[in-house]
Amino acid sequence: MSCTTLSSALPRRIPTTAPNPKPRHVSLRMSLNPQPPNPNPLTTITKLLWGQSLPPHLLIAAVRTTWSASWHLMMSQLAPSDPTGRYSRPASQFRSLQSQFSRQKPGSLHLYVGLPCPWAHRTLLVRALKGLEDAVPVSIASPGSDGSWEFRDSDIPVGDRVIPIPGLDNANGCKTLSEVYNLRRGGYHGRSTVPMLWDVEKEDVVCNESYDIIELFNSGLNRLANNPGLDLSPPQLRKRIEDWNSVIYPNVNNGVYRCGFAQSQEAYDSAVDELFSTLDMLDDHLDGSRYLCGDVLTLADICLFTTLIRFDLVYNVLFKCTKRKLMEYPNLHAYMCNIYQIPKVAETCNFGAIMDGYYKTLFPLNPSSIRPAMPSVCEHEFLSQPHDRASLSMLEANVS
Repeated sequence: MSCTTLSSALPRRIPTTAPNPKPRHVSLRMSLNPQPPNPNPLTTITKLLWGQSLPPHLLIAAVRTTWSASWHLMMSQLAPSDPTGRYSRPASQFRSLQSQFSRQKPGSLHLYVGLPCPWAHRTLLVRALKGLEDAVPVSIASPGSDGSWEFRDSDIPVGDRVIPIPGLDNANGCKTLSEVYNLRRGGYHGRSTVPMLWDVEKEDVVCNESYDIIELFNSGLNRLANNPGLDLSPPQLRKRIEDWNSVIYPNVNNGVYRCGFAQSQEAYDSAVDELFSTLDMLDDHLDGSRYLCGDVLTLADICLFTTLIRFDLVYNVLFKCTKRKLMEYPNLHAYMCNIYQIPKVAETCNFGAIMDGYYKTLFPLNPSSIRPAMPSVCEHEFLSQPHDRASLSMLEANVS
């Protein structure tokens, strides 16, 4: 059996009386056999060299070796690793304590984020839940083709939902985030990362560590917050929150990156085993607890949520976190939907921007830059379905 084109499958009329076909026959045959488009030069060369067969073994081996070397070189810049190939996340260079920032004036701080980034998403979530939108304005950067963050008008469709979209730098008018960092006295030569909290008056970086920022937003700016009564890190739960974070950060938050950025089989195998062992444990725990620390939402839940909401959307496929989909964890998935349905949370999630930021930017992981179709279980309508997590609460949750 073979495949045929339309023109080769049609019967051809052979003249029997006239040696020269009439013009109408010529025009008919021309219409049935249109001229092929100009061939791609690369396609023409490969056909001349190898016909319909695959390139010879030596060429394939050479391309494989060259691509592997190039891939490791790019990954060394994108995701530094230790000698075993395990991803080693660089430490944030600007740390902040709440006591270092005492000014309580609207607009004195400006938040820089990127929508694909789960660490930046944390800050958007706590900012929204605490009601700090007016007190701490935000500028949303887009991932550039070279992996840097830049500011430009967005063409990402958002439909009828009110969700954040990338745009311009509303604080300094810069074209890239690295330009903002370089406004500091003495400049800056490190990695220009999000989230980043900017001191508008001093023209300096306050902090670019996500957890420091959400702690500041939670309890350090209550005089500016519209929801100062919400405490996502109450004193009686801080030890439990720290314990959860010590498990969630290395094995889940950073664990998905350790899978996707692994540069050896051993590093990947170790990371994926630790990730799914932790997800199994979390699913078991959430069978009898509405949130990680009981009946109340905490910063530990915020940190877990921003990874879970990206799991089936990105990490399961692109980062090779393939043992199970989040949808296959009944308690974890319902827990994620519970948090997603808390007022203001869904408005911080732009799934199109998240997918673009991973599939169209991480060239070493997706050289074609083709973005797959969004899984139906990741769409807003599916995530908004009833979850029945409230039945696990013994007390009225602090956020409903």
